[in-house]
Amino acid sequence: MKAYIHARLRREDRVVLEHLKRSTGHTESELVRRGLHLVSKEVGQRRSALELAGPSVGKFKKGPKDLATNKKHLDGFGG
Repeated sequence: MKAYIHARLRREDRVVLEHLKRSTGHTESELVRRGLHLVSKEVGQRRSALELAGPSVGKFKKGPKDLATNKKHLDGFGG
C-alpha cells in the first residue's frame, strides 16, 4: 500500500529540492525517501565526544598536556 505525504516547504527548501532534483536526477519522492533514511540513521547513532567536538579538536597548541588526568590542576577549585 502506498502512503502519501503532504509537506509545506519554505522558499529556501523548494530551492534546495529543485537543486537536488537537477543535480541527482532523482524524483521528489526518491529524495524524500533517502532523506528519511538518513535522518533515521542519524537518530539511531550515538555520537562520540570526539565527533561532537568536531573541528575544535586539536585547535589549541598551548596548555597542560595532562589537564584531564592530573588532579593538581584542580587545586583552588571548589570548596
